[in-house]
Amino acid sequence: MTETIDALAGLVAGGGVVVLSGAGLSTESGIPDYRGPSGAARRHTPMTYQVFTRDAQARRRYWARSHLGWRVIARAAPNDGHRAVARLQRGGLVDGVITQNVDGLHTAAGSPRVVELHGRLDEVVCLGCGNQTSREELDRRLREANPGFDARVSAVNPDGDVDLADDEVAEFRTVDCTFCGAGVLKPDVVFFGETVPAPRVARCFDMVQRARLLLVLGSSLTVMSGRRFVLRAAKLGIPVVIVNQGPTRGDGYAALTLDAPLGRLLPALADRTVGAPAAGDGGVGVAPTGLTAVR
Repeated sequence: MTETIDALAGLVAGGGVVVLSGAGLSTESGIPDYRGPSGAARRHTPMTYQVFTRDAQARRRYWARSHLGWRVIARAAPNDGHRAVARLQRGGLVDGVITQNVDGLHTAAGSPRVVELHGRLDEVVCLGCGNQTSREELDRRLREANPGFDARVSAVNPDGDVDLADDEVAEFRTVDCTFCGAGVLKPDVVFFGETVPAPRVARCFDMVQRARLLLVLGSSLTVMSGRRFVLRAAKLGIPVVIVNQGPTRGDGYAALTLDAPLGRLLPALADRTVGAPAAGDGGVGVAPTGLTAVR
């Protein structure tokens, strides 16, 4: 146990760390992971950009489900893992964060220099004129347009989508952009079938190429969107450390892999490398348990 933490702390203590985080970091905030131990069993196919833009009925289903799921995401608060990453940044060991999550919890925890690879669920963009608005404003408008909509949420997915029967969404009314009057509104996140903006990807590659260490937290690295940064680090000879509950598709490139609950490990790591949290800093300083050093 002690050797496991010592090995990780020894690598991180040298600084120059870039964090790549995934859904597993947010599970302790009540947002499930698709593939981890708390994975959500999605019963419908994820919305694709192509279907969303071409099919008005599909958009109705999406917004009905997301309207309810958003309320769960909006109530989520940063957990000890998010706060520990922010402490490592303030301590000068982590230079920046690349997150695949759309929940905004890194920023809420106080982390600077966060690149939200897939966008943010709390922002909305008009596909017609490009105007951006807050999700809170859209939520208010959708509530006003659907005063009798009271479907219950049984489970929420990491992207804020929920499962609803067709008859529950049949009468749901969507709204258009108030700026241009007719534009289709979309959460400002990257859908399946949509590409991450090239400048954002370039910024992430630049961060990785400047790093001394790439630390992957809570990502199975199943999709290329995140795995490409591990591949780039490995190609450049930059050490990769992966902390995740369960195997990942990047394990073969890692100098060290740990199977661990991030909400326990990361505060302990921050305690060892930058010291105990100051009063009001939110850190818990709990000694980690249940850690398994894979290699």
